[in-house]
Amino acid sequence: MNTELRLHGHIDDKIEFFATAANRRAELHHFYQANENQFRFFAPGNEFLITTSGIRHQGNGGSFCEYMFGVDQPLSDLAKKEIRNRLTLFGTSYNQEGQLTFSKKTDGKQDYEKIFFEGNAVRNNFFFLSGNISGILEKQQELCLKLLGKGLKRTTRINDDDDASMVEELLEQLPHDCTLYMFRLIHKPHRRYQEAFESLYSQHRSIPDDKFVELQTLASELNIDQYQQERIRIDVMYKHPDNNLIVNEYKKVLIDCNQQGYADKQQNARLTRLKTLSVRNKIPSALFYTLDDMLKIDQQEDQADHDYVSKAREILEGLLLDNQQIDTSINNQDMIQLLKAKNQANQNRDHSFEELLLDTGKTCDEKIRDGADLSLLENFSYIITFFDRYDSASTHIGQLAFMENFDLTEELVRSLLGNQEAFNELQPDLFEEIFFRDIIQNNYLGRFGRLKINCLRKGLTDIGAGKLSVRELVEQLKAINTEENLYMLVFNQAKDRIRNFYSGYNTNEEQSKLLDEVNSELRSKGEIEEEVPLQMFRDVVLNIKKEAVYMHNLLPKIVFTQDRSLRDDFLENSGLDRFYVEELEREYFVLNKLDPDDLILLRAGNSN
Repeated sequence: MNTELRLHGHIDDKIEFFATAANRRAELHHFYQANENQFRFFAPGNEFLITTSGIRHQGNGGSFCEYMFGVDQPLSDLAKKEIRNRLTLFGTSYNQEGQLTFSKKTDGKQDYEKIFFEGNAVRNNFFFLSGNISGILEKQQELCLKLLGKGLKRTTRINDDDDASMVEELLEQLPHDCTLYMFRLIHKPHRRYQEAFESLYSQHRSIPDDKFVELQTLASELNIDQYQQERIRIDVMYKHPDNNLIVNEYKKVLIDCNQQGYADKQQNARLTRLKTLSVRNKIPSALFYTLDDMLKIDQQEDQADHDYVSKAREILEGLLLDNQQIDTSINNQDMIQLLKAKNQANQNRDHSFEELLLDTGKTCDEKIRDGADLSLLENFSYIITFFDRYDSASTHIGQLAFMENFDLTEELVRSLLGNQEAFNELQPDLFEEIFFRDIIQNNYLGRFGRLKINCLRKGLTDIGAGKLSVRELVEQLKAINTEENLYMLVFNQAKDRIRNFYSGYNTNEEQSKLLDEVNSELRSKGEIEEEVPLQMFRDVVLNIKKEAVYMHNLLPKIVFTQDRSLRDDFLENSGLDRFYVEELEREYFVLNKLDPDDLILLRAGNSN
């Protein structure tokens, strides 16, 4: 028989708590005392206090929370897919050999800000054990780890609204005469923001501007700082099934690279492909940068591939020369070299360039503080201004290329025009070279993404020549977005009808009937007012046929023979988006329970 006592309370308008005592015996005695300033929970040798400012504890036990962005995660946990949660035992640390050591000093205190800053932003848990847990504290903690370590780090019940299931799960791992004391702390404003963002993200995936303004207003009302907002948003987006697949695959590749000590060209290509996928899914780059920093790897490339960093270092180091008789100003050629270096570093995911820039900025600050000439600050600010222009243009052009329903507003177009003018003043067509040349050659640029990029390229040129207005360019891009949305509606509706009602759709009569049904269904849903354009419908049917040929004829043969050339030929000539084909391949491997590593090998060698 399991017995539980549970106390639920609110410290203030920010902190909510649940306290549980549970064992597998019939009797369970009163376990807490309360006054207006604190709740005290106790058992022989153990005490846990929840106060108005934070928590205090003594005895055995520790804390656990679900991993999220901002929570330190050791490589040993990263490498194990089943580990979801961080576990910290009071009074423990790692020695120089990486071994966990236990001490008798387990008492301590933490304020709520630290708990939700260093741990999970929304929910954090503490625990201690009593009963058949005795002896010196070091031994008690060692026993806590042995009994509950594996369960606490792997439980999927950590975010359940009701603790009953998790308590039952943990009790099964404890001796019969052992009592579990567990305390869950919830940050109510953070939870409210999380729920609001989760609701919007599940509906829209790409949060509309007006909804994002509402989120910002809510965060301001709840007094949630920018860092915690970002943590919560990243956590919600990471947990979305589509995003989770991409990030976990990226992490898996990085772990393999870390363990072998470098990234080879095939692994580097896979990482780049996943980063491109992440743009389309609007996964924050901060999540990938965090993984990159945690799992630092070297590139298995010739040193010549890193000449761009060496060149940038030469220019930036020149800024810092103390000899005032030497002209250290940044000229056009220097700025062009730095911009090309930054572009190359971005393509290679080479964070050493950003580290070089940060180090230079720090040195500049120190020299200015010590009395250096202000021209040093002017030169560095000049560089940063162009780098800000680069980041802005790169972000918006990338979003336009790879994200569905991304609206390039008139304000953003004017920003791109200003950036284009500034770059081309350094060197004619520099803007084209840095921002359009590579993206046009990217194999993952889909049909509509290519239309939008070409429309933007021509539009910016025509605006500069006085042939087009900013508003007209925005309307052209919106028209492509509208066409893309309609195409996807027709494609999904037609594919659904074919899957469920049609054994064939090759004759004109069958296709005419299918078109009537698609028009009728979409009109009844309020998705369209006018008839679907005939040419668009024909394109849809043709692409559905191509997909069927690939899935039923080519892909099984490609998988069996591992003939990458046959796959590459289909990708090159079919006209189907590579993103979409790779999703079909993933579904095929899952459905047929094939080894995912074979799919990785099949895709090996793609460089874009």
